[in-house]
Amino acid sequence: MPLAGTLEKLYARRRFGIRPGIDRVRFLLERLGHPERAFRGIHGVGTNGKGSTSEVLAVVLTAAGYRTALFTSPHLVSFTERFRINDREISSERLMPLLDTVLAQAPAEATFFELVTALAALCFAEERADIAVMEAGMGGRSDASAAIPGIMTVITPISLDHSDYLGTTPAEIATEKAAIAEPGTPMVTAVQTPEVFEVIRKRALSGGNGFFLEGRDFTSSWADDGTLDYRGIHATLSGVVPGIPGRYQAGNAALALAAAEMAGSVGLSVPRDALTNGMRTAHWAGRMELITGTPPILLDGAHNPAGATALAGALGDYRYQRLLLVTGIMADKDAAGIFTPLAGKVHRAYAVTPTIERALDDRTLAGLLTRLGIEAEPCGSVAGGIEAARRDADAGDLILVCGSLFTVGEAKAWLGKTPFEGIRG
Repeated sequence: MPLAGTLEKLYARRRFGIRPGIDRVRFLLERLGHPERAFRGIHGVGTNGKGSTSEVLAVVLTAAGYRTALFTSPHLVSFTERFRINDREISSERLMPLLDTVLAQAPAEATFFELVTALAALCFAEERADIAVMEAGMGGRSDASAAIPGIMTVITPISLDHSDYLGTTPAEIATEKAAIAEPGTPMVTAVQTPEVFEVIRKRALSGGNGFFLEGRDFTSSWADDGTLDYRGIHATLSGVVPGIPGRYQAGNAALALAAAEMAGSVGLSVPRDALTNGMRTAHWAGRMELITGTPPILLDGAHNPAGATALAGALGDYRYQRLLLVTGIMADKDAAGIFTPLAGKVHRAYAVTPTIERALDDRTLAGLLTRLGIEAEPCGSVAGGIEAARRDADAGDLILVCGSLFTVGEAKAWLGKTPFEGIRG
């Protein structure tokens, strides 16, 4: 891969860890000639559903005729997944000289994610994007992506995550995430817990932001035929066919459609057919992604309690005799919170250690699963876990791979026999 050598220089910046704050990335963007000023940005923040919501919104805006960029993280298999124009990955050949430029201008202490955010801005400017949907990393006002001016903020459900950096309560985390919204710009939010809702509401009031809430200003529901009905801020749609599977995607879809509707208030006209066409063509790898075969394998990136609860509910749409779980998680995650919603559904688990430093080792994870009432065995690698599950599976069974996006990415690469870029941030 042409990027390989340059990527090693980028990945070396991981030694700086996570450093909240945007001064370093702003300095780098200045050195690069302020590429972030060449396009309009929409911020996507929250705990769960950021990627899916950002993807749907970006595809809807593309269907409306705008040259639309999408920045997401982490990647599953290939680094280039993070950068899209009109729903197509930027090629490694295109990214390589731009990454060289970013590295040449970067201050010595700039972190991995700061460099990647600056690379996105430079790439999108060079590609003459009209609008860029920017998924935040873990944060909000202190996230590197906050250095990109935003004309709107889209907020997915917020729960406990990254407490070492963002706060120890949902209200503290919401305060950090919602503060990315620039004064006077629209804020479109999913259903939140009462304490999180109150934080977002106060932020909108103090900043003079328009404030649009799922369940009050817009909503969606599943019809009997598996399509979505959407009652929006301005539009009402029936029989919408979602491109991204999963029952829990109804909320993400409603949020993206409402944000697309509100784009009209910031100068972006989105016709009705763009809403439906964008919904139908959106796709999101590693989220309820079914790999056909005998038995089939379902990949889902659920990696926290809220995501696992949504996954457990979505499994009701699948028919299988036994559910075999291949799972690996990061050592800093709430294992009990992740696996308790799945415990009553799983016949047997295969614990693995994904190839990332933060991973919990498979033997420790197998012990945790056993204590939660899930029969489990350590299998070493992700490939080893899938092979073990396949050996035990009958034709009517379903293999589920979840617990971490890193685990899902490694599984997806191995199943597809494609190179796996396992170092990521």
